[in-house]
Amino acid sequence: MASFRKTSNDDMQNLPDLLRRLCCKITGISGADIAPHFQLALQLLGSKRSIEDEDEFRIIERLKKQLVRHGREKDAAVLAEIHRKLQSQMLLRNRSAILKLLQQLSSVEEKGQESRVPNTSFFSHGLPSHLVSTPYGAADVRQGHAPGLTMSSVSSHTVGSSGISSIQGRDFSSRDLTPVAQSFIPSHLVTPAFGLNQQTSNKLRTVSIFAKQSENKENVLVTHSGNKHLSKRSADNTSFEISEENLLKDLVYVLQGIQGRWVKFDSSKDVHKIDSETGVPKAWRQEIVKLSECGWLYLKIKNYIEQHSTDKAFGLIGQSFCAALHQELTEYLRLIAVLEAQLQQECDPGIHETCSNLTLARLRVWTFDPLKRLKWLAALVDTCKDKKGGALTSIIFSYTHHGDPSIKTLITHLLTMVSQPIYATLLRWMYDGELDDAYHEFFVASDPTVKNEQLWHDKYSLRKSMIPSFITMDQASRILLTGKSINFLRQVCEDRTPTQGREVAMNLDLTQAASMFSQDQNSDFQKMLDSVYELTSQHLLDVLQTKYKFLEHLKAMRRYLLLGQGDFIRHLMDLLEEDLAKPASNLYLHNLTGILETAIRATNAQFDNGDILKRLDVRLLDVSPGDTGWDVFSLEYRVDGPIRTVFTPECKIIYLRVFNFMWRAKRMEYVLAQIWKNQMCSARQLKAIPELSPILHTCHMITTNMVHFIKQVQYYINFEVLECAWDDLLTKVHEAKDLDYIIAAHQVFLDTILSRCLLNDKSRDILQLLRTLFDLIIQFESAQLLFYESATSEVLTREVFEKAKKERGLKGDWELTEEKEKEERNRRNIFLTSIIPSTRAKLQVLSTAYQDTVEQFLKMVASHPDASLRFLCFRLDFNEHYKVREPRGRLSYLRAK
Repeated sequence: MASFRKTSNDDMQNLPDLLRRLCCKITGISGADIAPHFQLALQLLGSKRSIEDEDEFRIIERLKKQLVRHGREKDAAVLAEIHRKLQSQMLLRNRSAILKLLQQLSSVEEKGQESRVPNTSFFSHGLPSHLVSTPYGAADVRQGHAPGLTMSSVSSHTVGSSGISSIQGRDFSSRDLTPVAQSFIPSHLVTPAFGLNQQTSNKLRTVSIFAKQSENKENVLVTHSGNKHLSKRSADNTSFEISEENLLKDLVYVLQGIQGRWVKFDSSKDVHKIDSETGVPKAWRQEIVKLSECGWLYLKIKNYIEQHSTDKAFGLIGQSFCAALHQELTEYLRLIAVLEAQLQQECDPGIHETCSNLTLARLRVWTFDPLKRLKWLAALVDTCKDKKGGALTSIIFSYTHHGDPSIKTLITHLLTMVSQPIYATLLRWMYDGELDDAYHEFFVASDPTVKNEQLWHDKYSLRKSMIPSFITMDQASRILLTGKSINFLRQVCEDRTPTQGREVAMNLDLTQAASMFSQDQNSDFQKMLDSVYELTSQHLLDVLQTKYKFLEHLKAMRRYLLLGQGDFIRHLMDLLEEDLAKPASNLYLHNLTGILETAIRATNAQFDNGDILKRLDVRLLDVSPGDTGWDVFSLEYRVDGPIRTVFTPECKIIYLRVFNFMWRAKRMEYVLAQIWKNQMCSARQLKAIPELSPILHTCHMITTNMVHFIKQVQYYINFEVLECAWDDLLTKVHEAKDLDYIIAAHQVFLDTILSRCLLNDKSRDILQLLRTLFDLIIQFESAQLLFYESATSEVLTREVFEKAKKERGLKGDWELTEEKEKEERNRRNIFLTSIIPSTRAKLQVLSTAYQDTVEQFLKMVASHPDASLRFLCFRLDFNEHYKVREPRGRLSYLRAK
């Protein structure tokens, strides 16, 4: 700048030389190549138009911005200081023209590559505002700045503001200093950046060169191999009816899905095209068809948005999808606005032959990346038809596995917006137990008609069709369980303790929704699920154990309904024996309840918790003809409150079935004990009748067989079934992490008992045989009781006869006369002939039936799929008594084993 101070006359003569040296200094060009620059510098310094077009302030501001874009903030500050000093000294008369010159010269790259090529040099084409090959100039007009950058300057630094580089290579995490729509990048995903990396600059330079080459190729095609046509077109435009500028104005409408003046929409072929009679070159027609695809895609996406944006049933997730699509279309329309602004900017006659820098080839370059994005958006629209909620997010998520980084980034951005309603609903469900899902989009469903008693089992469930594909079934189950636990605590357990970490979670930014579908990169979402699940589930288990005594009730069910309290059960049977022997219709519930209370007070059951003893009661089953009290008597344990979730009505029915089976087996043990007691008491008394010895021996053998069978069955039920299953249940209850685990373990416990006690459908035939054996034991008891009554009566009669005989001898009479002896002998013969054969026959039939039934039972048990039940077969026939009893039966039994 010092070269332009006031000079003498000699200095004035050296002014052109100084100006030439200034051009060489700034551009880095020397020799004859500087001539075009020197000529234009003279024109700019003497131009009044430049002063009229732009004032000094706007030029200096543009220079400072240009330096800032190159990362030269210090140089920009120095420039501002120099300009302030220059204004105060008033040394120059034409500061605006000189500043304009400096601006244009600084636009040339440092190496001077483009300035050395006259065809691409700024100075070989005239004013700079007509040589910008990007929509940057139009953007500046819209923002209140005059265009003034050359092609080289745009290539070197305008990507930061116009963003015309390939969308494939763009990083969506950076925002331009001056966002322009042709980047087609959502503005909220961009971060400020002053500088420009080398990769982006190279991409932009490649795009600009490609645009120039396409334009040159286009011009060659239009000439039709003759300069005459080109000259004629340039002169009066009579070779073709429509100029390129008018076509471009028409395409601006077509890109927005609106029919133009010449470019019409053919509904039959679903495409935009120009009438074949219209005078447009073939090359231009092909370009127009390709360019109109953007408008067709834009209209398709727009129609989808309009169709679903007002549909409330589409839900929040669907509305978020429409909002994301609308945002993308807004960025696309921003590009159209920039293109339209460039078409409408005024030209400078005499400097450039056209009024716009935009051509069909350049328009094709600018719409290349937007077209790519619109295609993917349209593909999403087609795929997501008739989808909503979680199913919609699953479809969008499937596109994130694309190999193209730009497409993956686009889909990830859309998915982030679409999944935000799911993430917000998920947080409220997991921390508050609230399910705000008016449009049934969330994968957790609620049934408001279910009462609190069935809340855990029936009120909440999973909608498998709405589970997003980025959430696994295990995660969905944990989410369901966590929210269900909170509702169970508040509505059933009446516990209002807030979930730990709720305040922090509720203040999270919804952009954290990306953690749901980026679990392969970070585990934040999984950690959050695990943390809330463990805290909530553990708190629920603590409440059930401490406040509602769940484990104590479980042990009470084992002691009373599963006959674990042995002294209580034995004493209860002794007290109930007389009443239960009566017909079932003669039983009274209050009498049985009184007997139950007596048994409790007389045994160790009295030391149990009072609340547990109050829940124990008597229940009578439905009475059938011929039933006795033993057939209808049952104990019942009443439960209420939260523990009913574990002890459901179905579980209580299972307990009732198991109790009846074990009660009957216990009764068989009790009956056989009474039979053995009667045999021991009557053995010495019945020795007076030697003829009864075979029958007594038979009774003893049958009793021994029955006692062995019942003891082995009782041992199997009490130890191999109940104790083993009970130990597994307690282990699982202590290590349980949630209520569902306890419910499942309890159900497994009951299923195991049902299966191994022959109470399931697969063992129905075996159970029928076992009940037949029980009936045979009762029949044997009755037959032996009748025999003992008759035999005892005969013994007593004989004792009376012997006593009378002795009394007569003491009186001096004959102890026995022939008549009395004969009468007594006949009576004894009648007794022996009537009692012994019939009793022997009954016992033989009972023994045979019992043996056959046991053999069939062993055969069926030996082939049972349950290994523990098969071991019962070995216990019952440890000495192979039944195997060797009959050869035919032995072979079949061996095959069964």
